[in-house]
Amino acid sequence: MITVSDQAKLKAIQLMTEEGFDPAEDYIRVGVKSGGCSGLEYVLKFDNEKTETDQIIENNDVKIVVDKKSILYLAGTILEYSGGLNGKGFVFNNPNASRTCGCGESFSL
Repeated sequence: MITVSDQAKLKAIQLMTEEGFDPAEDYIRVGVKSGGCSGLEYVLKFDNEKTETDQIIENNDVKIVVDKKSILYLAGTILEYSGGLNGKGFVFNNPNASRTCGCGESFSL
């Protein structure tokens, strides 16, 4: 399960609409790939298609699509949005990560 905070929901709806996606029908695609300074890197983009290997999670009126490999790494994650002085963007608060890099965009288990 991936949880979407209220602030992340509002920002996702705003950005999806600006980029021509329909928040009621389209998805936020999240995942994990090899890379980054800690070994694994988060992926986030908007998408209007899903594959047979995708799992759809709906939380806080937001549809999230995750491939089967990534769901194991992201179980229990809270997707938040930070607009503070140190940068803006979506933040993955992942309880499975044993170590994260300084920028928070990569992690290891």
